[in-house]
Amino acid sequence: MDQKRIIFLGTPAFAVASLQAMVEAGLQVVAVVTMPDKPAGRGQKRQESPVKQYAVSQAIPVLQPEKLKNPEFLAELAAFKADLQVVVAFRMLPELVWNMPPLGTYNLHASLLPQYRGAAPINWAIMNGEHETGVTTFKLQHAIDTGDWVHQQRVVIHSDWDAGRLHDELMATGARLMLQTVQEVFAGTVTFHPQPQADEGLKAAPKIFKEHCRIDWSKAGEELINQIRGLSPYPGAFTMADGLVLKIYRAGFIHDRHFVQAGQSRLQGNDWQVAVRDGWVILKEVQLEGKKRMPAADLLRGNAALSTLLLV
Repeated sequence: MDQKRIIFLGTPAFAVASLQAMVEAGLQVVAVVTMPDKPAGRGQKRQESPVKQYAVSQAIPVLQPEKLKNPEFLAELAAFKADLQVVVAFRMLPELVWNMPPLGTYNLHASLLPQYRGAAPINWAIMNGEHETGVTTFKLQHAIDTGDWVHQQRVVIHSDWDAGRLHDELMATGARLMLQTVQEVFAGTVTFHPQPQADEGLKAAPKIFKEHCRIDWSKAGEELINQIRGLSPYPGAFTMADGLVLKIYRAGFIHDRHFVQAGQSRLQGNDWQVAVRDGWVILKEVQLEGKKRMPAADLLRGNAALSTLLLV
């Protein structure tokens, strides 16, 4: 019996883990679809996506369409005669693409659907103070992230985890879950679970924009700590310090009743502290515009005046 053929669609490192799991399990990935190479860095050298880099290392053909509805791309995709498509951390697919293979297209999403549908589920789970999240595999249909799910696995969010740490945990867990899903689809043993139709009580995970990253020091300390954790290491929560952008990657919090203006900073012992509604946020790892990311204490050694600024 001929081995089933898979086309994989994905771009970042998060997707590579699932692709690698299928390749190492001996599944036949006949092609990869990823984003076109983009200029990056000071030299604007064209950079290949992590998925492309891995595919090339495995001698898997790579397709990089600018437009997914391009007739030439669709013809090229169809020529691979895939039985199944797997999509992880890619972009919205037109029906012409996701409905092409006879066994359908399956997606990995970094949340426990139907919660946190959208582009940034890892960030929003931490920003909203969740204690657990997870991964879901599901079959694509018309509305985004709404298809019948196949498998879910819960993951505890530890209080000291940031988005980067949670990303890595979900990436590894998701790769195992996607491999299991594909194997069940091929074996004809897959079971589907419809997602609830109502949106009531669901939390969304929209794309992160600049306004989500700016710190409002008048908020409660725990809320700000979650914001900082949820945006670290990328894109980074920020405030303004003497007209410069100050990104904050790691911080602590102490409850305290005070009458200090929100955003006012101070040096307390070796701690750089910022007043918030119900206490003080302790800055631990930061990056001032034009400088490298470093411990807050190291930044203050050469910029002592920062510790008395009103951060806005």
